[in-house]
Amino acid sequence: MSLLIVLLDFAGSVALLLWGTHMVQTGVQRAYGPRLRALLGDALRRRDRAFLAGACVTALLQSSTATGLMTTGLAHRGIVALVPALAVMLGANVGSTLIVQVFSFDVAALAPASILVGVTLFRRGAGSRAHDLGRVFIGLGLMLMALHQLLGLMARYEDAPALRAALGTLSSWPLLDVALAALVTWAAHSSVAVVLLVMSLAAQGAVAPEAAFAFVLGANIGTAINPVVEGAAGADPAGRRVPVGNLLPRVAGALLMLPALPLLAHGVAPWQADPARAVADFHTAFNLALAALLLPMLVPYAGLLRRLLPDRPAADDPGRPLYLDPAARQVPVVALGNAAREALRMADVLERMLIAVRPVLTRDGRHDAGEIERQDDVLDRLNAAIKTYLIGLDADELGAADHRRLNEILRFATHLEQAGDVVDRSLRGHAAKRLREGTAFSAEGRGELLTLFDRLIPALRVAAALFTTEDARGAGALQAERAAFERAESEAADSHFERLRSGRADTLQSSALHLDVLRDLAQISTLIAEAPAPPEREAEPAARAEPAAAAAPPTTASTEGSPPR
Repeated sequence: MSLLIVLLDFAGSVALLLWGTHMVQTGVQRAYGPRLRALLGDALRRRDRAFLAGACVTALLQSSTATGLMTTGLAHRGIVALVPALAVMLGANVGSTLIVQVFSFDVAALAPASILVGVTLFRRGAGSRAHDLGRVFIGLGLMLMALHQLLGLMARYEDAPALRAALGTLSSWPLLDVALAALVTWAAHSSVAVVLLVMSLAAQGAVAPEAAFAFVLGANIGTAINPVVEGAAGADPAGRRVPVGNLLPRVAGALLMLPALPLLAHGVAPWQADPARAVADFHTAFNLALAALLLPMLVPYAGLLRRLLPDRPAADDPGRPLYLDPAARQVPVVALGNAAREALRMADVLERMLIAVRPVLTRDGRHDAGEIERQDDVLDRLNAAIKTYLIGLDADELGAADHRRLNEILRFATHLEQAGDVVDRSLRGHAAKRLREGTAFSAEGRGELLTLFDRLIPALRVAAALFTTEDARGAGALQAERAAFERAESEAADSHFERLRSGRADTLQSSALHLDVLRDLAQISTLIAEAPAPPEREAEPAARAEPAAAAAPPTTASTEGSPPR
């Protein structure tokens, strides 16, 4: 029973440390995630600035993995070159050691004050920056409390024979220490927490300095494994250059350091009497040494990575997602950006479907039914992949703005998929029926339908732009285009009924098909116009967006005569 209680105390303290680290990371991401990503994007031009930006961002996030995912996304999209991206990762590795340096001092007394400040800010209201910063201070306080509990726990049980025997066995196998620490760090997703735990063990003399240094080497490897493993399945090899480029030097550096650990452990004792500080200093020195060695060699190293991980040939399957990186789910701002970019691919697919089905409105035109069906299948698969990707995000890590953006992406993708269904299942069927029966629209009817049809692609492009920018001016332009479409639709319906009343045979022959196509075009227009969610601020009045509606002449006709939608 006493052994069980000891294990529960130890596991609970470690869990508290991990949860505190998680709260700090998610709080900073919610408060400053887009700004940190923009900071990285601005700095990724020169390797020295990229190195400093990586260190600063990681010091705030307390996660080199999160920084790596942001950088990998920017590099994979071609926004930045590989060399600055690798420099960011070297800086991120150094930045992750800064919080360890802070906690290597006796700062446990700050835990209550940190939690008090955090709770005060947290109660300011969900969705505010103060609320998110409250999470950060609470997380820092929990980390300090966890470290204090671990130190007390180790002090109570440092003389336990079983513990001494187990740790003594580990101390005699440095390579096993490295592997064990790498595995634990990979599972915990936090090198900071693992290194802090090693510092606690070293401070109480539970592990020898040589074993503690080996654990630190393993923690440095473990934190670099996670982005490689999670992004490996189905990912573009070129997209793994940054995480693989970060892992290889750590593995090589650890293997080179292993034989020198006994000498280092013996040499540290005279100038650093505090074992915990020695562990923190070794952690920082290891990453600084790797950065100093690799920074001047990044250009040839990047060339080596390009040869090892070449660009993937053009994809043969257009329905396969290109940007839904599984590893990016750890950083909501990156994951949502990936999903939004995939949703924009759906807009391109729908535009191709509209172009392919347009001949249904021409005199003798034929359409490619197989191509339309294939493109609709692409839309369905992309929509399903985006939904699966987004529902896999941890809701606890999403702020209010993240939840709003997630819903906007789902809305946009769903509306485009439904518009594609109308094109495939309805308009395509009308095309087949017209060709099969030899039905021809009247010259006036065909012109009216073409005028309406030709409004859909410009409206789709405006909708995609609004989805990207969330600008109120775009919302005004889209609503103006929708109003213009409804006016033109009403005029087309009234003109059609007027021709019917005049007894024209060509209009009577094609009347049912004409009205069906008119209804489908109106439904597609509505789905496109409603795809992007309205911006939070009020859109400008539609009257100010004259360019979008200029193609339609003014009319006083009522829309009550429009076919049902």
